Amino acid sequence: MPERSFRFTHAITRRPPVSAIHGLRAENVGNPDIDLMMRHHDAYVTELRQAGVEVSVLDALEEFPDSLFVEDTALCVREGAVVLRPGAPSRFGESMAMAPHLKDLYSDVRHLAGPGFIEGGDILTTESEILVGKSDRTNTAGIEELQRAVADWGYTVREVRTPPGVLHFKSDCSLLDGSTILSTPRLGATGCFEGYTVIDVAEGEEPAANSIRVNDVVFMPSGFPVTAQRVRTAGFVVIELENSECQKIDGGLSCLSLRFSPS
Repeated sequence: MPERSFRFTHAITRRPPVSAIHGLRAENVGNPDIDLMMRHHDAYVTELRQAGVEVSVLDALEEFPDSLFVEDTALCVREGAVVLRPGAPSRFGESMAMAPHLKDLYSDVRHLAGPGFIEGGDILTTESEILVGKSDRTNTAGIEELQRAVADWGYTVREVRTPPGVLHFKSDCSLLDGSTILSTPRLGATGCFEGYTVIDVAEGEEPAANSIRVNDVVFMPSGFPVTAQRVRTAGFVVIELENSECQKIDGGLSCLSLRFSPS
């Protein structure tokens, strides 16, 4: 189906828990302000709805500090959903908590049995393939299990490599349309996007690479004006959203929702 990689009817988000101050992070730059994070999250949900998406907002899970980052729990495509196995042991329960909500929307929900691990932040679905970045949170065994899980749905999975020091593959890239990728130069230099049109983020604006295309809009984190202008110049409608508090615990805009159109 054309444009299946960025045309969505549904999204699932989860309210940030107060325990998010204990969220995983590569570098300690201070704890997030939870009240401000809540306001940013409310604005995020509002904009998704304005883009034409039906949004389910799940209750916070205080026992899982990173549970607001729901994208890591599952891969959702038109044909069904695959419940993933996060690479961080403290996050194992998040996927199980998401599964019942997926079953409310999909007739076909599959689970990865392991022993591999894989997180949604490493998965980029385009019109022609599913690219999965091998990282500290996603290994080859997990990628191979995903390939088997989606093979009969007609998807091709291609393993690529996330640059050293980068948490997730999509920390450094996002899909702008079926054949256009927004990417950091360090990721683009690996050659993983051969055959795609690539727009580079500006030097010093690397977090802008984690944006999301939702129907007719590209949502970008605010504070990266050069990159935002490059995307606008390429013909895309850009809405900038505040995400400063999630960034303190390594969270980008894509992490905050599962976006899909169940068939």
